[in-house]
Amino acid sequence: MSRDGVGIDLETSIGYALKEASSALRTAMEEVLRPLDMTVTRYSCLELLAQRPGSSNSELARGAFVTRQSMNVLLQTLEREGLVTRPTEAPVGKALPTRLTARGRRSLEQATAAVRSVEVRMLSGMTAAERDSAFRSLQSIVQALRGDENRA
Repeated sequence: MSRDGVGIDLETSIGYALKEASSALRTAMEEVLRPLDMTVTRYSCLELLAQRPGSSNSELARGAFVTRQSMNVLLQTLEREGLVTRPTEAPVGKALPTRLTARGRRSLEQATAAVRSVEVRMLSGMTAAERDSAFRSLQSIVQALRGDENRA
């Protein structure tokens, strides 16, 4: 409870600390990606495609935490810029599988190095054991909030 008895105490709220950390991380990532003409969402999309070639618009939107409409606009832009390719017609159903081009891979390599530098800075004050513990704790939080039945 906060000092005045209303709401939560922001100084001890894990949820508030998570939101603050998320905001700080996004700001730091945007700062290093901006000179590369990249946003966090754009980077996320390219990274997802590198790890999951052929992903659909819906899969990419879920992975990048944006709406399908926003992802569709982004994919159209990336396609115009020659960073991704999509077939003109869906091979099966409605989904247009998207793939990185060579240019998209080069762009992603630069962005990944920039994002990696942010993560190194973010974790610089932690020991390996603290990083492992933090990672496990964050995974546990996500599982609990999603109601995953297979929690450790």
